[in-house]
Amino acid sequence: MPTHHPTRPSRRTMLKTMAAAAPAAALTWTDAEAWSAARAAHAVRRQQAAAPAGPAFQRQFFTDHEWDTVRLLVDYVIPADGQSGSATEAGVPEFMDFMMIDSPGRRDAMRGGLAWLDRECQRRFDLTFVAASDDQRRAVLDDIAWPRRARSEMSHGVTFFNRFRDLTAAGFWTSKMGIDDLGYIGNVAVPAWNGCPDEVLRRLGLPTAGD
Repeated sequence: MPTHHPTRPSRRTMLKTMAAAAPAAALTWTDAEAWSAARAAHAVRRQQAAAPAGPAFQRQFFTDHEWDTVRLLVDYVIPADGQSGSATEAGVPEFMDFMMIDSPGRRDAMRGGLAWLDRECQRRFDLTFVAASDDQRRAVLDDIAWPRRARSEMSHGVTFFNRFRDLTAAGFWTSKMGIDDLGYIGNVAVPAWNGCPDEVLRRLGLPTAGD
């Protein structure tokens, strides 16, 4: 099993891949969906900040079994690495539960996709996705992670997994952990502006203050 697994790209590689492959992988969002995702992320983070030591998150959409499946699957998409924690540690499953309530149009696809995973694992191994071994789960995910390589009979799984991966990424990179992972510092006040650095101006072929 190679270290760089198809379902476990580096975080920055995933960002580049998603940007380049969105049309083929059906990862594009409408403006309304993007706004909904941003609102859902804000709601999750606000709840987490308000009660860091409070009662456990109370999901509103996923069943117990679906919740176990989602928590496993998001960590196949974004596992913990040497820099940051996993998607589950970043609160991505909670984000997804909010999204299902906030975007009812996504519910059937999510529920149907999770059921597809179980049916495929049952067909191959007589086990649910949660009950399957790590190697068995990876075997199924390998067959649906890359749209252009997937067999036609895997089309439903391909569509589901690639949209699920997009939603996982949206949840992770709007979390504090994901923002820290990218090194994004946001809008930071600059007390004094000294102009463009000389080395940048030279690279652009422009005169510097010392010329």
